[in-house]
Amino acid sequence: MSSSRALHPATALRDVIAISVIVMFGVLPFPEDVFRAEGVVLVFALLPAALMPLRRRLPLSVLAACLACVVGAAVVGTLSPGALVAVALSSFAVAAGMTRSLGIPVVAATVVTVFLVNSVPLDGELFDSRALQFVLLIVVSGAIGDAVRSRRAFADAMRERAERAERGREDEARRRVAEERVRLARDLHDVVAHQISVISLQAGVATSAMDSRPEQAREALASVRAAARTALTDIGTLMSLLRDGEDEMRGARRPQAGLAMLDELIERFRGDGLEVELHREGALSSIGGAADVVAYLVVQEGLTNAHKHGDGGIASVSVGGTGGDVEIVARNTVAARSDSDAVPLSGHGLRGLRERVESLGGKIATTRVGDVFELRVLLPADQGALR
Repeated sequence: MSSSRALHPATALRDVIAISVIVMFGVLPFPEDVFRAEGVVLVFALLPAALMPLRRRLPLSVLAACLACVVGAAVVGTLSPGALVAVALSSFAVAAGMTRSLGIPVVAATVVTVFLVNSVPLDGELFDSRALQFVLLIVVSGAIGDAVRSRRAFADAMRERAERAERGREDEARRRVAEERVRLARDLHDVVAHQISVISLQAGVATSAMDSRPEQAREALASVRAAARTALTDIGTLMSLLRDGEDEMRGARRPQAGLAMLDELIERFRGDGLEVELHREGALSSIGGAADVVAYLVVQEGLTNAHKHGDGGIASVSVGGTGGDVEIVARNTVAARSDSDAVPLSGHGLRGLRERVESLGGKIATTRVGDVFELRVLLPADQGALR
């Protein structure tokens, strides 16, 4: 990084100007002997010029070398303007390139050293105006360097803040996309899972009864056709919602199915060949908002699993509203198998249902005891609209 900066045209130009100024002040024929560089003093005056290209990479070392040249010239009786200018330029580099906690003390120590050393060739005169002007030049250079450092730090902080904000926006966009993907997966399952399971089961019935019981096969195929038509209609509705804007989607998605449509849901499953026993308890009419929608989805998912995985074609559903909560229990028998696939404890539907229930602060549990599978959900009844 330092080498590329040194090769930059603007950086090289600044180095040339700094060297030229130091050489000029070092060789100018000042009328006063105390400023005139001759012999070894000329070495002290011009040596700092060779160090100027290094002042950004090694600011402390260059400043120490330039200060040593000032002290050396003072010891032999000369106040060297070239070396003093080099000290001022090096002080700027220290203040601009290092932290304030280090740069300011170093520049302050340099100012004090120059102030005291300049009195040597001036016969102990500390407040000679000719020497004080160089002290002031070093102070101003250090102050300007500190201001440049502060401005650079501020610009870096603003750039980092902008990058952090941009990353935050990207993370938020990814989070929203992930949430939308999960929501769409839940909605798609709600729309088609039951109908697809009906199609699969009725197609199996039609296949097995095609030769021996053609009437039953025709009824099963009619159920397949009706379920497929319903699934296509529901998918088309979902696709149209996705094409619309968010406001239109919110409007089109209301009203959603709730416990008021529970009898219609039960009858649909009974029409598909599942014998359902329904038990109601408490004041279900007081249940509204998201709890009403999720309660309906719980019953739908429980009956879909009973229809798909159950054994015997019988399921029972209990819906109760007591103490400000809604409790839904769905039970059905399952085939007596030892493999875990016989029990739908963690399918996509149950996973989506768990997300809906937990988003409302509810509890969900799936258990199997013997050949009885149970889905139990407890929901707070007082909830707002479902997202």
